[in-house]
Amino acid sequence: METALCLARRGLGRVWPNPAVGCVLVGSGNNGSDYIMSRGWTQPGGRPHAETQALSRAKSRAKGATAYISMEPCAHTGETPPCVGALIKAGISRAVVAVEDPDPRVSGRGIAALKKAGIAVDVGLCAQEAEEINAGFFMRVRKGRPLVTLKLATTLDGRIATCHGESRWVTGETSRQVVHGMRLRHDAVMVGSGTAQADDPDLTCRLPGLAEGSPVRVVMDARLRLSLTGRLVKNAERYPTWLITRLDCDRVRLEAYRGCNLEIMEIGCDDDGNLDPLATLQALAKKGITRVLVEGGGHLASALLGQGLVDRLAWFHAPRVMGGNGLAAVASFGVDELSMTADFTRLVVRASGEDILEIYGRKA
Repeated sequence: METALCLARRGLGRVWPNPAVGCVLVGSGNNGSDYIMSRGWTQPGGRPHAETQALSRAKSRAKGATAYISMEPCAHTGETPPCVGALIKAGISRAVVAVEDPDPRVSGRGIAALKKAGIAVDVGLCAQEAEEINAGFFMRVRKGRPLVTLKLATTLDGRIATCHGESRWVTGETSRQVVHGMRLRHDAVMVGSGTAQADDPDLTCRLPGLAEGSPVRVVMDARLRLSLTGRLVKNAERYPTWLITRLDCDRVRLEAYRGCNLEIMEIGCDDDGNLDPLATLQALAKKGITRVLVEGGGHLASALLGQGLVDRLAWFHAPRVMGGNGLAAVASFGVDELSMTADFTRLVVRASGEDILEIYGRKA
């Protein structure tokens, strides 16, 4: 099962709206020892699925094999036939499933179909690890929004830029490479219009040979301030870019964006004219997004933290101190007493070049 989980991770950021699944077919050799006959994992775009990939490689050898699958095989017909039917037709004798699929179209039906066909089924091996890999998919199905990871790159005293806006580069080269890898494993990367204006970022994965795996770039821009000559607009034809603005935005200004290869989404806002972060995430989930990496700025971070919408926090600390006149990583979100803070549990601490990376999970 560990191999199936490793294979599943290959799909993160590339298979939405589907889950990232791994499948390993195991047979018995002439000497009685088990061997891996084939492997499969969900392909970019969400299909072919892991099970059909493994079966196509095994061919007739799959008869009598044991299938280790990181998530319950699908039992419904979508753009492709159900995987459970392919497993039954191939004649496998046993299936070891890490976790049940939460999708109501499946949710136990795949397991039941295997059992009905006389196939032995074991469920729950490495379940926690399997659910963690697809935490975004589970979040989208159960709560109607994607998993949100907030990335912060700050000084030791929590500053992201000088008072004049200079931010390149607070953290080191190693940390920036790590962030490119994080982008690769997320379906979308999100920034506010202030960050888009100040930094003119690409928000792509610039690891060698992996640019085409860049996530969807999402800009929250209630007042349509995104520069028409900036990188996010200039290369929108190559890298999908979604502009999120308010329902009552400036229609003349909006028309200027329509011919720029941007996908425009209009969302409701609060009394102060700010975009509703939950409604934004729900709209992304409806488009199939399961994992979002938020890269700034401080106002977007505070809006998400204030509504309890940050599930993971990836914090890069550079070994420098800027002082109180630097720009804070998170703007105010109305905390008047300790009971109102956004609380997290530290999961990982590791060196990132000369920086330190801490990863936190939101407390339930």
